[in-house]
Amino acid sequence: MGPGSRVRAAKCQMLVTSLFVLLLGLAMATVAALTFFGAHLAVISHASQERTPFEALHRRAFLAGVSLAGLLALGAVLSAAATVREARGLMAGAFLCFALAFCALVQVTFWRFRNPSQVEDAVLDTYDLVFDRAARDSSGVWRRELAAIQDTFLCCGKSSPLGLQGSSEADLCPGEGPAGQDCLQELRRFLRTHGNTVSTLIGLGLVSTVCAMLLSAFLCFAICSGRSLDRKGKYTLSP
Repeated sequence: MGPGSRVRAAKCQMLVTSLFVLLLGLAMATVAALTFFGAHLAVISHASQERTPFEALHRRAFLAGVSLAGLLALGAVLSAAATVREARGLMAGAFLCFALAFCALVQVTFWRFRNPSQVEDAVLDTYDLVFDRAARDSSGVWRRELAAIQDTFLCCGKSSPLGLQGSSEADLCPGEGPAGQDCLQELRRFLRTHGNTVSTLIGLGLVSTVCAMLLSAFLCFAICSGRSLDRKGKYTLSP
């Protein structure tokens, strides 16, 4: 395979990779929006009138997701335009976007590996705070906040270590059936499902950004070396 064939193959691969990265960026933006505006995590964030650790995590996760999605989308658009127009500056900009996105994804991966249960602990602590205060306040805002959480997750209450509940706690969970399931278990189940989705997107992002950086670096080098298509469709080295 000659130099011209390799460059043309790399351009085709770059266009396909750009499309995949663009779709991945849209998926990350969707997950970030659902994380911040979705009913399940939003009701936890708004449950307490006081600042809780989950509020800061919730806001940082949304900002990180939107920033990553923006970098991936911008890199995909720049790389596609640079591939079609054989523009060196656009290709260099695309490489920079992919490199920044890769560094951010590595940092997120390291944070998740170092703090695997930080988000889950923050959510469960917030629920414990709302539940305990609702048990002491028979008619107040805490009961309404607790009811909103339990209606959203289709659960009620939490299991006691001793298997017993006081009368005030028992009043928080009338009835039986699906709505009587332990809220702590339902919260853990939702967070693990959401975490698996995020981990999948991060893994795909790492692989795709590495491929995009390699392709963009190769094409940028090809453009800088002076290769261009002549009228016959052959790549020649400019003097």
